[in-house]
Amino acid sequence: MNRLPENYYSIMTHRSELVLGKEAMDRLASTQVIVFGLGGVGSWCAEALVRTGIRHITLVDYDIICPTNINRQVQATSANTGMPKADVLKKRLLEINPGLDVSAIGISYDVQSYDKFDLSEYDYVIDAIDSIQSKLHLIEECITKKITVFSSMGAGAKTDPSRIRTELLSNTHTCPLARLVRTGLRKKNVSTDIMCVFSDESPIAPACADIADADPASPDTMIEEPVPCGGSESPHSPVRNKRVNGSLVHITGIFGFMLAGLVIRDIIKK
Repeated sequence: MNRLPENYYSIMTHRSELVLGKEAMDRLASTQVIVFGLGGVGSWCAEALVRTGIRHITLVDYDIICPTNINRQVQATSANTGMPKADVLKKRLLEINPGLDVSAIGISYDVQSYDKFDLSEYDYVIDAIDSIQSKLHLIEECITKKITVFSSMGAGAKTDPSRIRTELLSNTHTCPLARLVRTGLRKKNVSTDIMCVFSDESPIAPACADIADADPASPDTMIEEPVPCGGSESPHSPVRNKRVNGSLVHITGIFGFMLAGLVIRDIIKK
């Protein structure tokens, strides 16, 4: 194994510093980020943040890697199917920056487990959760506690990367998931003025079938992920019925990169 130089982090982030400047890089290095959901969007977001200069990151996902993840999730390969997504991604990120302060939490965020997370410890929360009920709860918690949250809307059943946008949730359109999240938050009298990533491309049928009729308050309303490997539920997750949408890495990856961009640009702005 090659011995890394003591100034490895500075060398690793040199090209980032040429764009952002030293002050921004110092802010990145001290920023605390937590990423909920490590699928096709969250996994790429986490890696982009670490490669750019984030040094403190927490990864949250209950699920294990299965062959259907390989087409779009950065940590998924044929060699690690059956392994916890959070643990595998943690290992990958430490290979990128061995000095990284990274935690992997193998549980789902939901109304039963939310009190296990002290969101006030973090400067930024990334919401890449698929369950609408859990997504609504996380966003509400962040807004109530005045924590900056950036959220991913529906990346499934899309093909056109030029249609992906960052926008206030209140201004989104066309995306069925964004509509459900807006409706759910308004029913709770929670602001929809949070920044999100969405696509204004209409979802491709039949992957989006029936989603327009889904109840945003239902715990069975799921967006992207199939039931884990072999058709059996993950031991880390409560039993749920899951709706399955097809998805492509050139879409989910861009969603993840744009979420990372929201964090980076906000740090620069501050």
